[in-house]
Amino acid sequence: MLRSCGIDPERTTKCENIDADIVDVQTVDIENAENVNNNIDVENVVDVENENVDDDNEIVRAENVDVNDIGHDIFDPTIWDSLDSRMRDLLVTKGPKRDCSIVKGPKDKFSRRFLANWYTRVLPNGETFNQRLKEHETCMEHVKNMTTWYELRQKLKNFQTIDKSIQILIDKEKDHWKNVLKRIISIVKFLGRKNLAFRGHNEKLYQNSNDNFLGLIEMVAEFDPIVQEHVRCITDDNLHVHYLGHNIQNELILLLASEIKNEIIRKIKQAKYFSVILDCTPDVSHQEQMSLLIRYVNVSSNRIEESFLGFLNVDDTTGQGLFDVLQDELKKLDLDLFDVRGQGYDNGSNMKGKHQGVQKRFLDINPRAFYTPCGCHSLNLVLCDMANSCRKAKEFFGVVQRIYTIFANSTKRWQILKDNVKGLTPKSLSSTRWESHIDSVKAIRLQMSDFREVLLEVSENDSDSKIESEVKSLATNELGDFKFLVAIVIWYEILFAIHTVSKLLQSSDMLIDFAMEKIKGLISFFEEYRETGFKNVLNYATEIALELNIDPVFSQKRKIQRKRQFDENLSTASVELSGKESFRVNYFLYLVDQAVVSLKTRFEQYQQYESVFGFLFSSQNLQLLDDATLNSCCSNLEERLKHNVQFDVVGKEISVELRLLRNMLPGGKMGPIDILNFLKDMNCFPNTIIAYRILLTIPVTVASAEKSFSKLKLLKSYLRSTMLQERLNGLALIAIENTLLDDIQYEDLIDEFASKNAARMSRFK
Repeated sequence: MLRSCGIDPERTTKCENIDADIVDVQTVDIENAENVNNNIDVENVVDVENENVDDDNEIVRAENVDVNDIGHDIFDPTIWDSLDSRMRDLLVTKGPKRDCSIVKGPKDKFSRRFLANWYTRVLPNGETFNQRLKEHETCMEHVKNMTTWYELRQKLKNFQTIDKSIQILIDKEKDHWKNVLKRIISIVKFLGRKNLAFRGHNEKLYQNSNDNFLGLIEMVAEFDPIVQEHVRCITDDNLHVHYLGHNIQNELILLLASEIKNEIIRKIKQAKYFSVILDCTPDVSHQEQMSLLIRYVNVSSNRIEESFLGFLNVDDTTGQGLFDVLQDELKKLDLDLFDVRGQGYDNGSNMKGKHQGVQKRFLDINPRAFYTPCGCHSLNLVLCDMANSCRKAKEFFGVVQRIYTIFANSTKRWQILKDNVKGLTPKSLSSTRWESHIDSVKAIRLQMSDFREVLLEVSENDSDSKIESEVKSLATNELGDFKFLVAIVIWYEILFAIHTVSKLLQSSDMLIDFAMEKIKGLISFFEEYRETGFKNVLNYATEIALELNIDPVFSQKRKIQRKRQFDENLSTASVELSGKESFRVNYFLYLVDQAVVSLKTRFEQYQQYESVFGFLFSSQNLQLLDDATLNSCCSNLEERLKHNVQFDVVGKEISVELRLLRNMLPGGKMGPIDILNFLKDMNCFPNTIIAYRILLTIPVTVASAEKSFSKLKLLKSYLRSTMLQERLNGLALIAIENTLLDDIQYEDLIDEFASKNAARMSRFK
């Protein structure tokens, strides 16, 4: 009976009752084990570059046990007869385990099989009684066998078996391999966190061009005795399996990435409601990569998190193609499409299109997935609208770019610039990131006299007549013109205001109510700037002009006298504007009015959020509502969060909860996160908690997706352009979500690594 259970009863007897021949065999085994301890492993030797073979083909032990004869699941009783002593010891230590997934087991040679209903007994009234196996469990033979099992387990634990010397050496060998793997995993984590390449042109230790991974192994071997011993065995050709090849590196990268992704998915499912954030960019190999991020509320901390889940290779960039890729990925991640409560994309037509864009196709399936265009992209488009509103604005940025180009195209002229301008240097204008124009304008605005002097110096010393003419024209006609001075003061103040708001919106935990407050403040700034700003601008520009010895007047072109026709009414008076008034009307007001119109148009979606969630934005909003208005707001919220027969919140219930809540809230203004934290330990406000979690889930910008593109450029560079998509996503997860790396336990990772095949089980378990 013991042997049928996979237990060798002879190992539990005392040493003096063993036959003398068996003792001799054990003595030989102990001697062999000592040799094993000296060499760590008795397997054949290959170079590091030859390790990359299927681990299932590795030699497990010196006894030449056939791995294929040993199943991966040592807890399956059908294979217990084929287990060797090491596997049997592992079974005794870890088992037995009941496999509740088996309904009908395979038939044995007597055509008998195990059935799951043997675990329970069905009573006449239909109830189940979990004592069907009681007769077997209380029989003498079963008790005797299980007693022997537990005795052997205890002896293995205390090293009291007959082969305890061998067992001690085996455990030392296992500890050695675990320590080696821990250091390898640590190096993989370090390289992944720092976006560094792993491999070079060869994979041999102590050779040039073996790059970072093996280089770090060599460095650690100088100080760490475990790695030093491991490297010595490799260089002395005493090891066949060393886990330093590129296949093992890739496997460890994917294991780390899988642990990170599983933790993110766990938190998303715990939160239930989430938003998707997408953005696309081509990589160095000219493949379109779509970055996928999920925004959700971490239930354990009530913090807003935007987590990266990978790059998706996209072949069809139409709205339908992008939506299909997104839908398939959410299914692979086991995330419910109907739990999405927000969409965050850029302002591309394939994303935000009202008829065929991704947001439209998403809303057709899930109308509760609120779409929000990226706030930072919208601010960039506002600036683009302003720059295109009049010809003089285009000419202004053309002059700024020409100043940068003059110096950037020559190292000699750039050195002259550095010698004379000690502060900010000019920057090139970006064709897409308009709010970053502040860096280009700021350098010239704050150092106008220095730039004019250095341009005059270049015009006097440069040997190129074309450059000399162009530089002199910039110094005298553009920087020497009072209109240009007024224009640069205007643009600096406009860009500074928009740049400040844009930086605030790029925070990953930005709230929709705070974003609305900042956009309203920006609109108020431009409306006030329209009335009083021009006067202040003239004062600043006049100070600069006097410093540069420029006459602070608006130059006026000669008026062209048009020949009047014989039937023209000569009494009609023509309106003539002064140079100052003409500049204000045709330049300043054009820009400011266009800014106000564009801000209201491009952020009109925020008004819809205010109509649905506005009463939840702060505790003050709740306090100001009467009961009738509160009931109306709650009914409207219920309607917007309803799809078919599914409700996120019940209007009447949340109305009752909010009436009670506003009497419990402490004094002072509290935002959505403050209120949610206040409700954290209360179980009597379920609808209110759900409503606030949905509100906090709505995205504001796609800045987190843009940040992931920075990692993409570092990971998939020119020299690593052939990287596979799976490895790219693994490295990207490690690099972007590196804060989760510290929570991964080495032991869990080693267990997962060892469970891949029986060869590793015998080495690490």
